[in-house]
Amino acid sequence: MADEKTFPMTAEGKEKLEQELEDLRLKRRPEVIKRIKIARSYGDLSENSEYESAKDEQAFVEGRISQIENMLQYAVIIDNDDVAADEVSMGRSVTFKELPDEEPETYTIVGESESDPLSGKISNESPMAKGLLGHKVGEKVDIDIPSGIMHVEIIEVK
Repeated sequence: MADEKTFPMTAEGKEKLEQELEDLRLKRRPEVIKRIKIARSYGDLSENSEYESAKDEQAFVEGRISQIENMLQYAVIIDNDDVAADEVSMGRSVTFKELPDEEPETYTIVGESESDPLSGKISNESPMAKGLLGHKVGEKVDIDIPSGIMHVEIIEVK
């Protein structure tokens, strides 16, 4: 389908999603089914909190399985072969410093599905990534972020 959303991601990100999907299918799903069976054996389901809890978890697990299957089906692995080595692009780490004299910060720009800012992975959809993408080492860039304009200098791209 031409109007399906694609999910750009690194090969590492795709592998992590595949591992999570396998864990959900082979471990979590059977565990939840077992919990539901046990809770049903307690009798009256109308006031059975164990049953309700297990059904809620089952809904979460099935929803997450569906979400991951969709992301993997429409995954686009990031390929930087045609991009200059010193250019900021998805899948690469960029080190920059806020001007005039802040400490350098390093982030890896990844697809939305694998972003984790606390681990230094920012989404290609974030204002910071959008402002950095396509620029090269040594460039000074003005990035439009929610709190205003951030002035940075790109120090390194790996």
